[in-house]
Amino acid sequence: MPTDSATISPPQPQRERILAARALHWSRARRLILVLLGLWLATGFGTVFFARDLDHLSVFGWPLSFYMAAQGASLIYLAIIGVYAWRMRVFDRDFARMLGEGA
Repeated sequence: MPTDSATISPPQPQRERILAARALHWSRARRLILVLLGLWLATGFGTVFFARDLDHLSVFGWPLSFYMAAQGASLIYLAIIGVYAWRMRVFDRDFARMLGEGA
């Protein structure tokens, strides 16, 4: 009777190592996501909330709040995406390294 490789479970020490590595990976990922979502919320809320206070400052004849909403927030969002991709790549490499140590 052929065995399905999906039903074969790894030995107990290896399984515990996999579960520990997975838990560490996702705790790091969740913390990163929460920080970046907080920055996203602060950027989106801050540009709208402080727009009137920044109207008296001008850059090239345009109010500073316009630049913050039009260009500044977009650059922050781009930076958030870049940081997320970079850090998740590092987390994924660490996860793969932790899995490969006991193999």
